[in-house]
Amino acid sequence: MPQPTYKILLFMKRRAGTSVEAFRDYYENNHVPLCLKYTSGVTRYIRRYVNPLPHPETGPFDEAPFDVITELWFEDEAIFKGTVDYITTNIMPDEVVEDEKKLFDRSSFRIATVTEAETEFSAA
Repeated sequence: MPQPTYKILLFMKRRAGTSVEAFRDYYENNHVPLCLKYTSGVTRYIRRYVNPLPHPETGPFDEAPFDVITELWFEDEAIFKGTVDYITTNIMPDEVVEDEKKLFDRSSFRIATVTEAETEFSAA
């Protein structure tokens, strides 16, 4: 049986007037290195950039409510719970907040944890 993985999801929108390309470039090359100083106990740090596509019934999906879904993975439940407690009750360090102001619409931030269920497909 695989060891449980605990995840925090961060849903974030880019700052108005920032292109998708500039947003992704700044996040990867500036914000990620800064945040790595504060990721003790995180086993994976994943950014999932949203690429809106049209739907045949509902039409265009021009502007998503979030531009990135960031995943913080933990193998240690105590570290996970401590991180959840910290990020849901405290403001991040000043240098992170100042950098976030350059990158995100901070009023759009949403945080969630997930419980996963996975269907395994048998080899055909």
